[in-house]
Amino acid sequence: MMSSGDGIAKAVTLVEAARYLLSSAESRGLTVAVAESLTGGEVSSVLVSVPGASAVVVGGVVAYATRIKSQVLGVDERRLERTGPVDGEVAKQMASGVAELMGADLGLATTGVAGPASVDNHRAGTVHVAVASPWGVVSRELHLEGDRAQVREGATTAVLALAVALLDAAEE
Repeated sequence: MMSSGDGIAKAVTLVEAARYLLSSAESRGLTVAVAESLTGGEVSSVLVSVPGASAVVVGGVVAYATRIKSQVLGVDERRLERTGPVDGEVAKQMASGVAELMGADLGLATTGVAGPASVDNHRAGTVHVAVASPWGVVSRELHLEGDRAQVREGATTAVLALAVALLDAAEE
């Protein structure tokens, strides 16, 4: 069981990751946009909780319905028909699509199954995160444990960490 202190510690960690990402992006003159499915706006919320986020964050799309992924973010409809939305390539296309749509340098994306039940033969906790950048697009597949809230929080943490790692690697 999680105590309220654990929840506060996790929130602080998420905000610290968001703060670091935003600071790193701002120092490079980069902007960020977010495309979210299973996180439903959580990534955007964590980012904009940081004072000064408006210097970097340009916007976001909650593409919860599969059709929004194609209609708004430009994800290949044939891909969605073939694989469904829980797919690494779909996450990459979401990240690239939101960056293009919003005119941002970095696009962050989350898609997957938060649970509690499996969807399309993907067990709860199957998550794909992706980041599109001027240096390319990277993605990660995760198999997270926990309840729906924990999976969503894990996906949020993972996409922020992936973006930070990408920016850190670009600096080297």
